[in-house]
Amino acid sequence: MALFGKLFEKKQCSICGSDIGLLGNRKLEDGNCCKACAAKLSPWFSERRQSTVEDIKAQLEYREANQDQVAAFHATRTLGESTKVILDEDAGKFLVTSARNWQSANPDVLSFSDVTGCNLDIDEDRTEIEYKDREGNRQSFSPKRYAYSYDFYIVIHVNNPYFNEIRFKLNNSKVDNDEEILLDSPTAMPRSRSGVSRPTPGAARPGAVRPSAVPPGGRPMPGRAPMGGGMMGGARVSNADEVRASLEYQQYEQMGQEIREALLQVRQEARDTAAAANAPKTAVTCPYCGATTTPDASGCCEFCGGAIGG
Repeated sequence: MALFGKLFEKKQCSICGSDIGLLGNRKLEDGNCCKACAAKLSPWFSERRQSTVEDIKAQLEYREANQDQVAAFHATRTLGESTKVILDEDAGKFLVTSARNWQSANPDVLSFSDVTGCNLDIDEDRTEIEYKDREGNRQSFSPKRYAYSYDFYIVIHVNNPYFNEIRFKLNNSKVDNDEEILLDSPTAMPRSRSGVSRPTPGAARPGAVRPSAVPPGGRPMPGRAPMGGGMMGGARVSNADEVRASLEYQQYEQMGQEIREALLQVRQEARDTAAAANAPKTAVTCPYCGATTTPDASGCCEFCGGAIGG
């Protein structure tokens, strides 16, 4: 009974002091946190249970200061669909958010120089395609056949005291070709889940161009071996080639590469600017007053203010 009573014992938030309801406690290493305080933490933060009360208080101070950065943020470029990477190129800042009204969501504002890397991860999943025999039992094809689907993730590695990775999915639903995974017989045509039969690969529809031959844009597909295969001895064993040749797949792949390249480019520009600012200044002769001077941060003579080299 004592243990049962302790389970329902009213707790107080170690951060704000408010009472915590039965299902509202968020455990910390050395205390408790209410739902309201936990909701103010960074959405990219995942180590709450290993954090102390002082750790959480420090992060909440950081998050409160972040609101000023959000207010000063002016979007100049937006990348992505549901979850967006928004750049403020003038201030050298960016944020990642899925909120429609991101100004009130307080997304973490990071500097371009905080980026330590960026990757596009394409997760592949497969489900075996089976058929029903005369008794209605599920049977495998020989060789086995598979329906493939894909998810696209951006992973941004950052230098931040509260998280080191921002990972989000580009696509809302799995990218596939809606292939049915249970056919009525071993000789049934491949079909979509809506019941529409698919043509046998290699037998193009009248007037159609095979996507593997000429993808959208008229350029060859990037040279890489199929992850899931497609044909084996003339028999279709997966839909992987069809899905990867689809417009939807290529759009998300291009979107991911665009985000990756944009972040790596602005990171490099930020590093180059910092390196130039920290480079040792060389004394020169001012063309206006003739003094030997080390130009100031604006590139001007420290004696007469003339723009050296301008």
